[in-house]
Amino acid sequence: MEPNHLILLNFCVGEVVKIKLTEEEKRKSEEYEDFEEFIKEHIEEKYEIRLKDCTWMTLETLSERTYNFEEGGENA
Repeated sequence: MEPNHLILLNFCVGEVVKIKLTEEEKRKSEEYEDFEEFIKEHIEEKYEIRLKDCTWMTLETLSERTYNFEEGGENA
């Protein structure tokens, strides 16, 4: 699986951060044995995140769904 997307869940502020990695970021990430080290050195400052406040995952293809249920139980 090639990491094309990086998703971070910031549990301190309840924020979801979705990053589509650039070609340069993908190339740089391949230089690291541990992807987390790549995040610490190249992603944290650029995207203003604190990895210690987040959990993360990489994805080849991003697919997402959002649900907002109103009081009647219907999806808005």
